[in-house]
Amino acid sequence: MEIFNYFKAQTIEEAYKKLNENPSNLIIGGGAWLRLSSKVVETAIDLIQIGLSQIVETESSFEIGASVTLREVEKNESLANLYSSIVNNGVHGIMGVALRNLVTVGGSIFGKYSFSDLITPLLAMNTEVEMYKGGRMPLEDFLKLRTREKDILLKIIIQKEEGLGYYYKMKKTGLDFAVINVAVTKLNSKFKIVVGARPSLATFAVKAMEYVNNQSKITPEVIEETAKIAVEELKFGTNSKASEEYRTELAQVYIRRGLKEVTNNEN
Repeated sequence: MEIFNYFKAQTIEEAYKKLNENPSNLIIGGGAWLRLSSKVVETAIDLIQIGLSQIVETESSFEIGASVTLREVEKNESLANLYSSIVNNGVHGIMGVALRNLVTVGGSIFGKYSFSDLITPLLAMNTEVEMYKGGRMPLEDFLKLRTREKDILLKIIIQKEEGLGYYYKMKKTGLDFAVINVAVTKLNSKFKIVVGARPSLATFAVKAMEYVNNQSKITPEVIEETAKIAVEELKFGTNSKASEEYRTELAQVYIRRGLKEVTNNEN
């Protein structure tokens, strides 16, 4: 990435105005993945002075500012009470501490990275994003957006819920990107199954969820069939990390383990 100018915004309106002055202007998050891009940026806009670096706990939710680092999320003990700590666990597996002190929540989500270890558990919970102009919307809807209009991610909102969760990331080394990551949650007898790093962006296994949520009893046979349906409906690919066949096998294994774990923890 090549950057010609740097601008430190003092207000969100100032940042938004600068962002839309030039098609080549860009918001810079933590900056960890700049080397992955070949973009030419006229002006890089820094949001550090705007006040988006807090985790605010309310009676019903956690509001995590876009400039909060992954390390701050990982260390937050209150977040660890949600869905068996799947957000904290998901973040903990990302590279090393030095990188987690740099990468931001906003950069991780707004970038919609296919290898993201944060999006997968967030998608398995009741999570919303709040945009400066676009307002609040479910994370699932945000990930599907293909609009060209420039906007700024302010925060994410995670609802406080008494759900159970499972998260697992398969990687070759401790400092590597995910080969596959899987999140399974259960809330009010309803399961959510999310698979990321396929190597495509994280998504729901919709047919598998419909099947398991229509069962009166979760037996080993139901779990096996659910995992099978999930890998049949999802698309897996091959890249330098793993083959399509290997990812398919891993996903089936970890979906099965996730379903077993949340079911056994409930019992």
